[in-house]
Parts: sequence; C-alpha cells; structure tokens
Amino acid sequence: MDRREFLVAAGSAATALLASGPRLSAAETPPATLIDTNVTLGRWPFRRLPLDETPALVARLREQGVVEAWAGSFDALLHKDLSAVNTRLADTCRASGGVLVPIGAINPLLPDWEEDLRRCAEIHGMRGIRLHPNYHGYALSEPPFARVLDAASARGLIVQISVVMEDERTLHPLVNVPATDTAPLTALLRDRPAARVQLLNAFRTLRGKPLIELAAAGARFEIAMLEGVEGITKLLAQIDLDRLCFGSHAPFFYFESAALKLKESVLSDHQLRAITVDNARRFLSPR
Repeated sequence: MDRREFLVAAGSAATALLASGPRLSAAETPPATLIDTNVTLGRWPFRRLPLDETPALVARLREQGVVEAWAGSFDALLHKDLSAVNTRLADTCRASGGVLVPIGAINPLLPDWEEDLRRCAEIHGMRGIRLHPNYHGYALSEPPFARVLDAASARGLIVQISVVMEDERTLHPLVNVPATDTAPLTALLRDRPAARVQLLNAFRTLRGKPLIELAAAGARFEIAMLEGVEGITKLLAQIDLDRLCFGSHAPFFYFESAALKLKESVLSDHQLRAITVDNARRFLSPR
C-alpha cells in the first residue's frame, strides 16, 4: 500500500467511526431493557446529525436495549402544518416494529389545534403530545397552554413539554429561542391533579427550589440534560424516584451519553429498574 492508499483508507475508517458515534464497551453496556422517553425523528433544521435517518436510529436503540422510544418530530418546531407532521410521524413509527411510540405535536396558537389533538388521539392512536412553547411563541402562563393541557388531560394523554432543544450558545442567530419558563407550571399542576406532564431537557435551566416544587406538584422529568458527577444520585436526594425517567434526546445527543449517566451514579437495582422502565410504563398508563 503506497502513502496515498494508506491515507485514503485511514480517512475512510475515521469517517465511519465518527458517523457511528461513540460505543460502549462490554463493561459499560446499559441495562438490558430500556424505555427512552425522549427521542426525535427527522432532520434537525440547522445541521445534519448522526443517526438522523430513522432506520439507523432504530437500529442503534435496539442495540442499546431500548424496547420502546417515545418519539416526536423535528418538523414540529418550524412547520405550520402539524397535521401532516403528525401523520408522517405516525406512519414512520408504525414501520419501526413497535420500538417507536409516536408523540404528536400540538401548537395551541394555530387554527384547529383541537382537531389536531383529536386526530392524534382518535386517528393515530397516540398516547401523548409534545409541546414546544418557545419555538411556537407562547408562555406557560398564557391561556392557550392551559387550554391544551386541559384538553389533553380530558383525553387521557400525557403532555411532554420541551424546555430547550439545544444549548443556547449554539443556537442559530436567526432562531434565538430562550428556554421555556417553567415557573407557571407548578400552580397549574396543583389545580389539575389529573394532568400528566413530563418536562424534557429541563435540567439545562431547572434546579433547586423550582425543581423541587414542580416535582411535588406532579411533574415528571428525564435525564438527557442532567450534568455533574453522580447526577442521578444527587437528583434523587431532591425529588421522589417515581418522578424520573430515562431519556436520551437522541439523535441530537449521543444515546451513550444518557446511558453512561446510569453507570456513574450509584443506584440500587430497584432505582435502576424504576428509572429505566417502570416509571415510564406507569406514567404512560391511564389512571
């Protein structure tokens, strides 16, 4: 092999390794069964992501022991025709062999959002909806949010609220959306014990007393943006175990990043099983 052939071969190998993302060693593999409550399908609008082709993402999830992944759509951020977005999402999830569970998008500022909600529940058989208040331009203190929360609860749907999608320092300058302010949610949940709400990507901005109060009011969380050594262990000193689920924010984040959070915190078998499977199943089941 001459120098040119060697460089071409080495470059191809490096590109393939980077495209596949980091892998866990046999000693670092996650639990055999996982429910991932935070994945998103399609193309991130601002750059290509590894595994943004759904078959590749599903293959990686299966490889890591995921038996169920609650999936939204990147199209929901900027598209106005959410009915079409939800239809595509449902079709894609249906073809995944049961791994992907569609979570439809609702924007209460758009006309006929109630019809979008009805279609999610009755036509597509979705178990929940995902909201992006910061991208869609409303606050949790405003009446449109309370209306969609009540309508979803009346249908027995869970409500996922995306607090952020990415670090604010890397946002595109023309789409500079702040994190969703979760402060108004505490009072709303106290008045609505039937509501089932999970905050996604919350730990970029949420901590301390506001976090504790939200958890006490009934909110659930996932771990994708939880940082710090023994982050889960420290979090469980502040909130009840049943408030926490596994979430990876794949493919925006490497799945392995979330899986390693389970390893670097000291968790009992009961705690690990609750976070990875049981809490999600109980949360998704109608009361």
